[in-house]
Amino acid sequence: MSNTSSQSPRLTSVRRGGPAFHISERTREAITGYVLILPLFIGVTILFFYPIARSFELSFMQTGVFKGETFAGLKQYRHLFSDPQMWVATRNTFIYAGVALLEIPIAVFFATLLHTKNLAFLSGYRLMFFLPVVTLPSAIGMIWTLMYNGDFGIINQVLNVMGIPKISWLTTPIVVIVAVAFVGIWMGLGKSIILILAGLQTVPKELQEAAAIDGAGPVRRFFDVTLPLISPTIFLVAVLNVIASMQVFDLVFIMINPETNPIYREAQTLVVYFYEVGFIDSNRGYAAAITIFLLAVIMAITGVQFWLQKRWVNYDR
Repeated sequence: MSNTSSQSPRLTSVRRGGPAFHISERTREAITGYVLILPLFIGVTILFFYPIARSFELSFMQTGVFKGETFAGLKQYRHLFSDPQMWVATRNTFIYAGVALLEIPIAVFFATLLHTKNLAFLSGYRLMFFLPVVTLPSAIGMIWTLMYNGDFGIINQVLNVMGIPKISWLTTPIVVIVAVAFVGIWMGLGKSIILILAGLQTVPKELQEAAAIDGAGPVRRFFDVTLPLISPTIFLVAVLNVIASMQVFDLVFIMINPETNPIYREAQTLVVYFYEVGFIDSNRGYAAAITIFLLAVIMAITGVQFWLQKRWVNYDR
């Protein structure tokens, strides 16, 4: 008797009070996979896709405190593009995001230092950099508001010792956004450092040693070997940084107090303006249009980043 091997997938017979039907192993594995991802799909749909669809629907509605929703066509979007305050908020958001990009070279610098061999207190330094990431933004905002105080803040006191006149950090247009953005850099620096450190640990030591044998110094080894190899990590940090910066709210709202700051409206970002329109003025339709506009801007910027990454990100090892 000769042994024969079958190439067809293993079948499972199932009977449910009638004729048996067969389920292949591949189909059974697919069904199992879909069942396992079903909870995640439901969660993403409820918490992500539905809010986007609902916001898009609301952006075409006229809403109010004591009335329902009335279809208004493109009225909210016409108002959006003719609203001077919206463009002020957009300008401030772009300024914040642009300044926040300085976090990337700073993070690369400190991550490279922390990657040095035999560095004493390495765990302590990592904890020191990461501590602001897990600190409440409200607490950070209040502390830095005191430090930025134009009369008795420690920053102006240091500038006074150096002979530099006092600066009204939080009550001067444009300056206030830059000042808050630097706080955002300080607050998120630890996360970027951890990600870049992870990228540095994947750089093959053999390449560094080969470059050293060829006579390359530490600086040239960094720019010619290390930097190209960690460029995918830097790209990831850049994308996450821009998305987070475009959505900044809590830090700006805490440091630019709407009740006491005379330039509050000149220092709003898009999300802060959305909060004012949607939750203070109860104009949900216009607030939804702002969120859709912000979503479109973020998607456009992210698309440009992915297009540009082909020119400078190196995925070869």
